[in-house]
Amino acid sequence: METSGGLLRVVLLTLVAAAIWFVGATFDGLPAARGLDAPPTDFSAARAYATLGRILGPQVPHPVSSAANKAIRDRVRAEFATLGIKTDVYRANGCNGRAAFGFFACGTVEDIVAEVAPGQGKAIVLLAHYDSVPAGPGAADDLSGVATILEAVRALKARALATQHPIIAVITDGEEAGLLGAAAYAGNAAFRGNVGIAVNVEARGNQGPSLLFQTSPGDEKLIDLYAKSVPEYATSSLFATIYRMLPNDTDFTIFLNKGLSGYNFAFIGEVAHYHTALDRRENLSQQTLQMHGDNLIGVVTSLIQTDFDSLQGGDAVYISLVGHLLPRMPASWALPLAILSLLALAATAWFSKGEVLGIGRRLAAFSIPLVVLVGAAVFGWLLHLIASLVSGQSDPGYAHPLALRIALLLAVIAATLLALRTSTARLTALSVWLWIAVLAVATAWFLPGFSPYFLFPAIVAAILLAVQSRLMESWTGGWAQLAIFGAALSPLLIWLSLSALSESLQGLALHPLITVTAAFGAMTLLPLLAVHPMSRGMWQWMTIGISTAAVVAAVISGLQPAYSTIAPQRLNINFIDDHVAGKASWGLETAAPIPAAFRAVMPFSDKPEQVTPLARMGMYLAPAGETRFDAPSADAVIGPQGSGRTMTLTVHASDSANRVVVVVPKSAGLTKVEFRGQTFTPSPDSLNPAGTIIACVTDDCRSMRLKLTFATPAKVEFTLGEQTYGLPDDAAKLLHARPATTVAAQSGNTTIVFGKLTL
Repeated sequence: METSGGLLRVVLLTLVAAAIWFVGATFDGLPAARGLDAPPTDFSAARAYATLGRILGPQVPHPVSSAANKAIRDRVRAEFATLGIKTDVYRANGCNGRAAFGFFACGTVEDIVAEVAPGQGKAIVLLAHYDSVPAGPGAADDLSGVATILEAVRALKARALATQHPIIAVITDGEEAGLLGAAAYAGNAAFRGNVGIAVNVEARGNQGPSLLFQTSPGDEKLIDLYAKSVPEYATSSLFATIYRMLPNDTDFTIFLNKGLSGYNFAFIGEVAHYHTALDRRENLSQQTLQMHGDNLIGVVTSLIQTDFDSLQGGDAVYISLVGHLLPRMPASWALPLAILSLLALAATAWFSKGEVLGIGRRLAAFSIPLVVLVGAAVFGWLLHLIASLVSGQSDPGYAHPLALRIALLLAVIAATLLALRTSTARLTALSVWLWIAVLAVATAWFLPGFSPYFLFPAIVAAILLAVQSRLMESWTGGWAQLAIFGAALSPLLIWLSLSALSESLQGLALHPLITVTAAFGAMTLLPLLAVHPMSRGMWQWMTIGISTAAVVAAVISGLQPAYSTIAPQRLNINFIDDHVAGKASWGLETAAPIPAAFRAVMPFSDKPEQVTPLARMGMYLAPAGETRFDAPSADAVIGPQGSGRTMTLTVHASDSANRVVVVVPKSAGLTKVEFRGQTFTPSPDSLNPAGTIIACVTDDCRSMRLKLTFATPAKVEFTLGEQTYGLPDDAAKLLHARPATTVAAQSGNTTIVFGKLTL
């Protein structure tokens, strides 16, 4: 009877966990999209979608400085004019550098500056960018943001709201080339001095909730304002913590680096379309657009009557749940409350009545959470490896994720079952919750933004388990089980929701993030499973059965095509004119094995090779004969500088070049770069193995001058290169061979010409 009860309990609690995962994945705050008949004072996704269609036009790529980008600029200005809003074009040089990554970029950009509403003092600045990557039309990234601003401005004007502050819309140029438009605007002292708060609307996909994923430091009051201003929530202090660790940036980063405050919103669903030709209007979710607009118009409506000084304060820790709850507290409270929760749980363990067990059993009980977490990560890795080996692809669930998703979730169940017979209900409960409380203390100390995922559940559990331990004699009775289940609900919802959201970041390729987050929620159910343990034989057969089912699901995943026309393989075709080696090559740039169709056309190399520092990654190469184009050249004026020297280079590129690049090796001792009135300081410890890359990315860069300062007078061997969007005519055979399950991404198909210069 105990065995059957234990089996039934496993099944029921698995269904409960699956239901909570479904709730977390489904009720993510996305509202219904309002139609064209919505009241004029409301934000309407349908109206924004129609505006997006008008400004997009023929849906072609429009990178900075292109004729298509200028056409987009003019259409955006026309939309503002229809609303009776005056715009100006701020043409300036924008430069931005990432010394840690050895990259600096400059270019002439044309920002659209719209005077939305007059007011006193500093302004509310609405931010989005209108340029796209060379590979795609940028419907979501970021013309959806431009359309969101236009529709929000229209609705705000319809409300005839009195504003305490001026409202300015800054539609930046050159974001995709290195945040150049934002750098140009914020680099203007007069403009920067007029900014009170900025609200940026961005995209890294075309579906899903509009996430508040970044705020300025000292965000406690900003989060309170957000909480009272928007109808649905999608945010967490963890998002900003993670984002700070990533190399990604948005225009908002430039404003943050200038000491300005504000909000950064973006949606990240369907990342397969991001920065590709599939970033089209018809692929954009109108529900997502609606939430984007609700967020923007909500916070702006509150900000217009808010004293910006009142928004100053400390940091907050927070997390949204099912779109309608936003528990939060000052970050300064996190550590004291975490310590109190840990002490309360330790006291519960000390004073609660329970069995007398040896040190071995106690250590075994204490290891339960570690077994679940490590087991889920390792088993998930093995399943992903199996699917990869069967598929022959590094990301086998990219196009068809269901089977691999099921395999990974079964891995979490198997890891949970693995720890099931380790201990009693009491010791299991105390072990799980003491681990969570210790992690609450650790994250509150070192990563406060992460602490709500441990702290909020620990507070609830500390109260429930303390009450249960003092009032009830048994940890297996009905009231005890109710307390344990109540304690498990919040981590299940928090962690399983995070697991579901994690897939949006990079699909199932980041499988440890999915399995470990799910395991944190699942392990809180172990005390309930320990109440009615299964027999050893039943436990073994069930663990083996679920593990086998997970392996079968992984094999099924591997047998499915890794890519499809909806979720295609990212692959760029490049022509490389290598004047160092004196030969030309065709290069296929992709993170996965190249399709056989290309090998039927040309003898591509078996492995990718690093042929030029102008490319982001190694490429599969095939010979293309002799070089065809002239390499960029440079004139140099060299002078002494202390114990080193300076070089003023005037670089000459072809009339078709879209990017001109100078690469200085790490060994050269470069200490300073001066370019177009900007000064950059390279890092000797940069993560770029090529050295320091200086890129000029607009059509006025084809003859550019820069000054370099070196610590020594030693000889320097530069790489001079240029990149042109597009391919020579004889690339037609490769374009014809390209399968429909591949797509160009980021810079797209390009011609790269480079050579060396020694001075």
